[in-house]
Amino acid sequence: MDIPVMEGITSQIVPTRRLSTHVLGCGPQDGIPVVFVHGNFSASTYWEETMLALPSGYRAIAPDLRGYGWTEDRLVDARRGMRDWSDDLDALLESLNVAQVHLVGWSLGGGVVCRYLIDHPDRVLSLTLVAPVSPYGFGGSKGLEGSPCYPDSAGSGGGVVNPEFVRRIIEQDRSADDPNSPRNVINAFYYKPPFRAAREEAFLTAALREKMGSDRYPGDSVPSPNWPHVAPGVWGPINAGAPNYVSGEAQALVAVHPKPRVLWVRGSHDLIVADNSMFDFGTLGKMGIVPGWPGDEIYPPQPMVSQTRAVLEQYAAGGGRFREHVIPDAGHSPHIERPDLFNNLLHGLLG
Repeated sequence: MDIPVMEGITSQIVPTRRLSTHVLGCGPQDGIPVVFVHGNFSASTYWEETMLALPSGYRAIAPDLRGYGWTEDRLVDARRGMRDWSDDLDALLESLNVAQVHLVGWSLGGGVVCRYLIDHPDRVLSLTLVAPVSPYGFGGSKGLEGSPCYPDSAGSGGGVVNPEFVRRIIEQDRSADDPNSPRNVINAFYYKPPFRAAREEAFLTAALREKMGSDRYPGDSVPSPNWPHVAPGVWGPINAGAPNYVSGEAQALVAVHPKPRVLWVRGSHDLIVADNSMFDFGTLGKMGIVPGWPGDEIYPPQPMVSQTRAVLEQYAAGGGRFREHVIPDAGHSPHIERPDLFNNLLHGLLG
C-alpha cells in the first residue's frame, strides 16, 4: 500500500475482532496512550504533526475509521449512530492491549469519542473535542435542547450531500478548477483562507480514500414530505450523524460516570460546525440558497456550537469539568492551522 507518512510515524494494519484497522503511531510502546480520531472526508493522516509533537512518554495511536482511509471496507450501520465506530475503537484497543486512553476527536471524530466515553467511561483518562459535531447530530435539530425539526430528521443524512462533490470524489479529482473539487472544498472550509496546509497532497490522497456508494459515503436516503423533502437512510457515515440515530446521546454524555476532564477547542472562523453552518440546510434555506425554506420557527439554522456548550455545561453541573478555547484565525482544523496554540492546550490537559 502506498501510504504517505511522515518520518517518525509508523503505519500498520491491525487485525481486530471486528475488522482490520489501519493505524498510524509514534512514541514508546509503553507510553501513555493518546488516541486521535479523525473526521469526515479525512483520515489519520491529518493527525501526524500533532502526534509527533506529543511530549516524551506518550504514545500516539491514530486509526482510520471504518469507511475511511486504508482500513478494511465494512459498512456503517447508521441506525446504530456512532456505535459502529465506538465498537471498532474498543476492538482496536483490545488488540493493542491498551487499557486506558486519552481521547482526541475532530469533527465527526468528536462524536465517536463521546460515544466511546458513554460506552466505556472507566477507560477514558481525558476527552479533547476539536470542532466536534453537535451531541444532537449534524442537521435537522433546533434549539439548545436539540429538538428535531421533523420526526424523520428531514434535511440531514446522506441525501443532503452535494452530488457534484460526491461525483468528483468517485472520479478521484485532484484538480482546482471548480469550487466543488475536493481540493477546493478542503481549502475553503477546513481552513480559514488563505491558509494552505504544507502536506496538502498527502491530505488530499488520504481524504480521497473514503469508501463511496449509496450504502457507504454519502449514504442512502428516503423521500420525505417535509422540507427539504429528503430524510436519512440507514447506511453510511453521514446518516450515522442524523439526529434520529443519535437520539439520547447528549443525555447519556451528561449522565456518564466517572466524568473525565474535557477540553473543547474550536476555530474562530469555522464554517462547518457553527451556529450558522454553511453545510446546514437551516442556514442554506434562510439564505435563500435552498428554495422553499419553511422559516425559523420550523427549521432554523442548527445552533451546533451552542448545543455543544449547553450539553457540556450540564456535564459540568453534574460534577464534570470542561474548558472551551476558541483559537483565533482558524477554521475547522485548528490543530493544523495553529499547531502552536493547539498543542499547548492539549499538552496542558495531558499534563
